[in-house]
Amino acid sequence: MDEPPVSIDAMREIWDGKAEFWDEQMGEGNLFHRELIGPAVERLLDITPGDNVLDIACGNGQLARRLASLGAHVVATDFSPQFLRLAEKRTAALPEIADRVVFREIDATDPAQLSTLGERCYDAVTCLMGLMDMPEIDPLFAAIPRLLRPGGRFVFAVQHPCFNSNDVRMVAEEDANLTRTSSLKISRYLTLPPARGAGMPGEPASHWYFHRPLSVLLAAAFRNGLVMDGIEEPRFSSPPNPDRPLSWLSYPDIPPVFVGRMRVW
Repeated sequence: MDEPPVSIDAMREIWDGKAEFWDEQMGEGNLFHRELIGPAVERLLDITPGDNVLDIACGNGQLARRLASLGAHVVATDFSPQFLRLAEKRTAALPEIADRVVFREIDATDPAQLSTLGERCYDAVTCLMGLMDMPEIDPLFAAIPRLLRPGGRFVFAVQHPCFNSNDVRMVAEEDANLTRTSSLKISRYLTLPPARGAGMPGEPASHWYFHRPLSVLLAAAFRNGLVMDGIEEPRFSSPPNPDRPLSWLSYPDIPPVFVGRMRVW
């Protein structure tokens, strides 16, 4: 990938500026996390009480708290100090799990910062909906084999590169019989450049997305000694919503999320 269009500091400023909005909207999991991402990630992680987990790009700490409630000990990292402040506040309000979660400010694109997280310390590493926000992913994929204990797993979730990107247009059509159908229009997949896009309706600012086709995303893992042994493509299973034809709820046969599990070869 070419040089990113903006610096990490500029990206951090964007996320710091909308962290409170995201925290309010996300809470302990929005619809995407409750119905799609969370269940798929938990199945692939298969947490055992006592597992040590490293959560990369933790945001407001929703996943870290969920894993702690399942008995894991979690080191949760993000590059946004405002997100970490909000994550710590939410976690402190849950004394039954608070001592099982530690938050650290880490830029996952910086090899030096990743090296401070230890070696062979974690039974699992997670990164939910964060890889497509990073201008570089090789530093993280290079670090994961050093971070994982033997037999450990890396579970990640991203917007599905094939169906959910800045290029995708949702289309609603109606035929002569007034039958409505929803479809996707995609004009580019292999060469979509970085661009700003909305993450949530009504948010105060858009942020940068770094689209990677599956061949590029997975190659970064493979060349660093990781292999994939689990994949899920979750989609909404409820009937199409006629009142929201341009919502992912109206695409029950198209997955907006790609979830994978990798291990060290």
